[in-house]
Amino acid sequence: MAIQIYILSKLIEGNNYPYELKRQLSEPIPFDEFAGLTESKLYYHFEALTKQGLIEVVEVIREEHRPDKQVFAITEKGRKELPKKIYSLFEKSKAVSEMIIGLATLDYVDRDKVVLILEEKLQKHKERWNHMAAFREMIDVDESRMNFVNFMSDYFDSKAEHTAHWIEETIERIKQGKI
Repeated sequence: MAIQIYILSKLIEGNNYPYELKRQLSEPIPFDEFAGLTESKLYYHFEALTKQGLIEVVEVIREEHRPDKQVFAITEKGRKELPKKIYSLFEKSKAVSEMIIGLATLDYVDRDKVVLILEEKLQKHKERWNHMAAFREMIDVDESRMNFVNFMSDYFDSKAEHTAHWIEETIERIKQGKI
């Protein structure tokens, strides 16, 4: 979904072709490598978006001794669908790292709605974390397994605190207009 959001957001800015979008994503920082985005994956998503009617070919550039370049544009349906895809990304993300493309495309959505989605996500995260902590207290562990249980408890507590911290930080930065 993130790749499709990236493509749609770039096509709102202007018509473009797949190879150029991949090049833009790789310079100056190779985000395409970090995300494992290959040309074949990118072309797959262009094809999927075309089948959904969200983008369309508007020009074919033919150059001698080079493959044809298909130039794409976003359709009206694509413009309407982009915010829905961004909201869905925030709703489905389990960590801030999964929200990066959504955060990069906040200009295409209502920031207050994103904040509400994240506040609800944070509340559910804390409820789940508290439930698990209460459950741990009820477990009767024999002495031989106590070190392992303590290790796992520390790990998951740290991970839960980290996730909560960064969701809170993301909410605050969106509210302050720093993202």
